[in-house]
Amino acid sequence: MSDAASAKETAAEPLQAGSDSFEVPRHVAIIMDGNGRWAAARGLPRVEGHRRGVEALRRTVRAAGDLGISYLTIFSFSSENWSRPASEIRDLLGLLRRFVRNDLADLHKSNVRVRIIGERADLDRDIRLLLDEAEELTRNNDGLTLIVAFNYGARQEIARAARRLAIEVAAGRLAADAITPDLLARHLDAPDLPDPDVIVRTSGEQRLSNFLLWQAAYSELVFVPINWPDFDRAALEAAIAEYRRRERRFGGLVAQTGS
Repeated sequence: MSDAASAKETAAEPLQAGSDSFEVPRHVAIIMDGNGRWAAARGLPRVEGHRRGVEALRRTVRAAGDLGISYLTIFSFSSENWSRPASEIRDLLGLLRRFVRNDLADLHKSNVRVRIIGERADLDRDIRLLLDEAEELTRNNDGLTLIVAFNYGARQEIARAARRLAIEVAAGRLAADAITPDLLARHLDAPDLPDPDVIVRTSGEQRLSNFLLWQAAYSELVFVPINWPDFDRAALEAAIAEYRRRERRFGGLVAQTGS
């Protein structure tokens, strides 16, 4: 995919659930990048790009549910984002507050379950309460699971898991040589969730930026040139179409089917 037009052209025929060729990844993760560039290209303030990004998120959540994706993880605010100007952080947190207050009821009505990953301890109390409310209200929903990575960094997540294991070793409840990759994985922020089949990043950047580093070990990576505010169902379908062209070997020589 070299431009937005080709991305949408790939998905010219919409995917239809129930068709013989219909196959979507079980878990899609998205790095939502390019809000600021979208705004700058139009001579608009960065906050307008973030507002349009929220609209793109609404479209994407609806499309993911319609397509039958089971898990959608979004990188909404990284642990490194705190280094941005204070005014932009206020805008981003304000948008988060409005999104939860305005959209949570609709998500619940649509049978979406919300999960949060990331560090919450140092967040403002009202933000923590909003995140807790989103999880608690939707806890029993069994449709799309929307995982929101907020105040999240993958290295920090791995370090938290290592500290939890270190505490067990120091207390004599765990032998150091009993620590395996599977055991460490069970101490990550959401160990019950499957690893993402595909990670999509918008804006043309081609890096993970400290996102799901452990879980991404065998994920397919799809980089699309459009900025996040322009992302829609067609762009999601194009990313899925690219994923479906890949041959996943999981380190072996023979391709394994399924996702």
